[in-house]
Amino acid sequence: MPSVMGLLEERERAARQRVEALQAELREAEAVWERFVIARETVGEVLAEPRGGESVPPVVVAGERPVQVTAAVPGSVVPHWQEGLAPTVLAPNYQRIMDVLAGENGTHGEAMDCRQLAAAVGLEPVPAKVEGVRSKAKRLAARGWLAEERPGLFSVPVARAGGS
Repeated sequence: MPSVMGLLEERERAARQRVEALQAELREAEAVWERFVIARETVGEVLAEPRGGESVPPVVVAGERPVQVTAAVPGSVVPHWQEGLAPTVLAPNYQRIMDVLAGENGTHGEAMDCRQLAAAVGLEPVPAKVEGVRSKAKRLAARGWLAEERPGLFSVPVARAGGS
């Protein structure tokens, strides 16, 4: 019959081996995580830099003072709207939504729901695409670029409808 101390030592040894295996797995997972963090930061830096050969036009804001704004790239932050800020500072997907709602694609500036918006910007009106458009429209509304007349119904604010 094995001794109690022998059984405890055996279980302690098994627990220590399990802890060492888990610590090795944790170190490996942390290394993978660090590589993803570095990759994300590097991509963010690259996308934030102006592209070679592209000139970034100045943007005129209130007071007619030109302000240099970096070119919008997919994934860039939607700035809060201010008087004189043009939709060209928005990422391309946001610009398409603004163009459609401003009436530049034959919609005459009418309010649209997200399904109509998705179709108007050339996307299939399937739930996944409609939700993407809804997310972008909600963000534009939260930042003052669009008005949400009723839940899910978006338009360019009347004051800016003529020359957003």
